[in-house]
Amino acid sequence: MAKPWKADKPSAAERAKAEAAAKKVIARNRRATHDYFIEDKLEAGLVLTGTEVKALRMGRASLAEAWVEIFDGEAWLRQASIPEYSQGTWNNHAPTRKRKLLLHRDQILKWYQRSQAKGYTIVPLELYFINGRAKLLIGLAKGKQEWDKRQTLREQQDKREALREIQRFAKGHR
Repeated sequence: MAKPWKADKPSAAERAKAEAAAKKVIARNRRATHDYFIEDKLEAGLVLTGTEVKALRMGRASLAEAWVEIFDGEAWLRQASIPEYSQGTWNNHAPTRKRKLLLHRDQILKWYQRSQAKGYTIVPLELYFINGRAKLLIGLAKGKQEWDKRQTLREQQDKREALREIQRFAKGHR
């Protein structure tokens, strides 16, 4: 008969499974939300080599200058930097090679048609592991004008100041 206090605690296997299912973010493209209005998001798989996966597991990647292009019915991630794996051999990967995105054909067609409109592009937003697989969050983005960027910054600053005032008010009246 099992002891009742043991039933409440998850086993090591259950903890390992929950940890593997957790989302582990490797890289975020913070400039994307500054430079673009993100209208739609989609999760895509990535085709990677072994040394790329090992470098990603070490938490090394950059999406700062990356973009997504659709060519011949396939989606490709361009200029994403995954540095070489330090223990890799002569067959290490090229840091900024183009990488294929795994999407359904109808998703690729839909996103291609939407990105052909004036001012729209597809940008990578986040690179992460989920269930042990590398995933890329991409977004359909419309470019911001300079005044849009200033307005967004002003709104963020106003929100921060309002929150600061609320916290200051709450501290003074405890």
